[in-house]
Amino acid sequence: MIRQFRQPFPARIIYPDALFRISGSGRKLFLTFDDGPDPLSTPLILDILRKEKITATFFCTGKKVLDSPGLFASIASEGHITGNHGYSHLNGLTTPVREYCSDIFRGRDITCSNLFRPPYGRLRLRQYKILERSMRIIFWDIMPYDFDLKLTPESSLAILRRNIRPGSIIVLHDTATSHSLSFLENFISSSLESGYTFAPLDDSFLHK
Repeated sequence: MIRQFRQPFPARIIYPDALFRISGSGRKLFLTFDDGPDPLSTPLILDILRKEKITATFFCTGKKVLDSPGLFASIASEGHITGNHGYSHLNGLTTPVREYCSDIFRGRDITCSNLFRPPYGRLRLRQYKILERSMRIIFWDIMPYDFDLKLTPESSLAILRRNIRPGSIIVLHDTATSHSLSFLENFISSSLESGYTFAPLDDSFLHK
């Protein structure tokens, strides 16, 4: 398995209006969480963010929102931004265009968000052109593979520390199998000590 901690450069050419990193934001980092809300991990992540006084962005799947509506409401009530991660987490490269876009629009209706992160970071050019007409498509600058059980939490933390830079959009996962909880508090603390601050993906950054 080849791990790519950053999106390959051609992606920035193929998806020119998508967001990978936020320039001109100073020494800010943007924590994002995919695949939730999860009854086991999401409340613990919210506890850490609350303790550290950090706000983040949660890209939620519509199906899981329907399964845990109260938890989804808690994310928003604590000041975090919520985004759309599709309804059923489809892979755009293996799903017909119409079926894929229908799933994403269904997710948007449930999450009430025009911020969209493609599941797996994969979508066809035709899908992108349809969706970007009405949504802000968000990829990432760093993925530390917190979902990969072949990597230790210490390895994921080392990947983050080695690769962060001003404006990095970081993708983690609030799922039962992710080990992001093992290093999240440590990462936040060390980043703050290094002079970074954290922010959610709100309008003040998305329109720069």
